[in-house]
Formats: sequence, C-alpha cells, structure tokens
Amino acid sequence: MSGKTYGYVRVSTRTQKEDRQLAAMREFGVPEEHIVVEKLSGKDFDRPGYLRLLRRLRSGDVLVVKSIDRLGRNYEEILEQWANLTKERRIAIVVLDMPLLDTRTDRDLTGVLVADIVLQLLSYVAQTERDYIRQRQTEGIAAAKERGVRFGRRRIPMPEPFAELAEEWWYGRVTAVQAGRELGISRTTFKHRAEEWAMDKGLGKQ
Repeated sequence: MSGKTYGYVRVSTRTQKEDRQLAAMREFGVPEEHIVVEKLSGKDFDRPGYLRLLRRLRSGDVLVVKSIDRLGRNYEEILEQWANLTKERRIAIVVLDMPLLDTRTDRDLTGVLVADIVLQLLSYVAQTERDYIRQRQTEGIAAAKERGVRFGRRRIPMPEPFAELAEEWWYGRVTAVQAGRELGISRTTFKHRAEEWAMDKGLGKQ
C-alpha cells in the first residue's frame, strides 16, 4: 500500500502512561502527527479520537495499533470494524504485538486469510470465556443456596469500565489508586472487587 500510516494509542484511564505504545509507534515509523492518543475505556468504538481518525483514513492507508485490545475490548465490534476497514474501505491494519494480524497487501493471500482466521479465533475465545464465567457464577450461586447461604442486599454494580480496569490492574498496567479514582470509588473497594473479578476468571490471587 502506498498511502499514509497512522497509529492509534489508547489507555483506559487519564492517569495511565502511553509511553510504551508511543515508543512502538515511532519504532514502526508512524509520523508523530499521525498518532492519535486516547484515554478512554475500550468498551465500544464511540470514542472521539478514534472517530476522528476514521474520518482521516483513506483507501490505501495503514492503521497501526500495539495490541488488539488497544483497538477495543468488544470482539464482536472489533470484527465489524476490521471487516469495514480492511474489506470495504481497503485500509490495512497492523497489530504490532501479534504479527499474524497484518493485512498489508504486500503480504500474500495466505497471510491475509490467516489474519482473518486469527481474529475470528480471538473472538471465539473471548465469547467462550464470557460464557464460562457466567456459567461458573450461576453454578456458584446455586451451590451456595443449597448450602443455605443467604444473599444480602444487592451489591452496587461497578461503573462501566470496571472489568477493563480490573484487567489493567491485574497485569500491573494501572494501580488500584488510579483505577479507584477513575471509577469514583476507594482504592480498597476497587481492589476487593478486582480480586473477586480475578477469582471469577480463574486467575487466583495476586
């Protein structure tokens, strides 16, 4: 492709650092003026910076992200965006942390097909994981009721980006203080709920 190269950098909170992603963009050769930085949850694609970037992209351009979860968290929506960009608008996508996800046309047809298959597989794994978590939660509640456990008042639901911030905290990309501040809850509350989230996902304790 002979178009321009753009980079999309995203962190989940205003206090997180984007240094590593920016360094990866520069190393790849993305011009500084073509890098879009956004500090928002990836729960959907309704993000001002990303939408502005979409309006700038033209057929033949290349969109670079460091990892697929920087593009978004909802794999169904990622698949829709991927198809729209690569097939309808003829824009290539390069995921730096996963070389198989590279749709530039200087690769052979097999490489492009492999990228599509890998993305479909990621989507399947994510959906399977969500179903597994829901099943474990349902079974856990049923088992607790059989043991006579009484459930108290309904817990206050966590704000929208909680799951993403819990994952960021688990992997050391954000502190409990930063995440709690972003969600408007205390560090203790965030850490307690994040540990429960990790147990539900089978990650154990830190």
